Amino acid sequence: MRPAAVLLTPGAGSDRDHHTLLALEASLAPLPCVRLDFPYRLAGRPFPDRAPVLIAHIVKAVHQLGQDHAVCPAEVLLIGRSMGGRMCSMAVAEGLDAAGLVLLSYPLHPPGKPDKLRIAHLPRVAVPCLFISGSKDNFATPEELSAATALVAGSVTQQFIPGAGHPLDRQDAQLCGRVAEWLDSTSFG
Repeated sequence: MRPAAVLLTPGAGSDRDHHTLLALEASLAPLPCVRLDFPYRLAGRPFPDRAPVLIAHIVKAVHQLGQDHAVCPAEVLLIGRSMGGRMCSMAVAEGLDAAGLVLLSYPLHPPGKPDKLRIAHLPRVAVPCLFISGSKDNFATPEELSAATALVAGSVTQQFIPGAGHPLDRQDAQLCGRVAEWLDSTSFG
């Protein structure tokens, strides 16, 4: 069963109107999609709130999306860029039902600090996951990401865009195509 709705979350430095989120929303039509702004953005602050605030905001948004479109959380696909994807994966690890995760430019560690891995929650992620990153992403090399995603309890698909860095600039059409292919080839709960 394919997901019945989608929640799209931005990275730390952008908002719900990021071009990649807009492109994904258009490519996933007619699925109901909600592009989320995090509380710090809504308040006009430049820096993200702590993870518990961001995760709670995602949980609330998934439940609201479900109410608005008569779907249960387990039918919602969570798609997140960078920090947004990390927060979505943490929400699922903490018990949020979801159909699956699409994690774009997953921030495995801060740039230049590969010893500060953000992986403690990954073994509790038990939904299908698609990770798409640039081969030159300074938040996670392909080798680092491959090792980390081996911890994920759910099925994992990894795709790397040759030569691309963390922003995945000018890759929206390719990202949309890869997400569509993954949706068509993945078995969801």
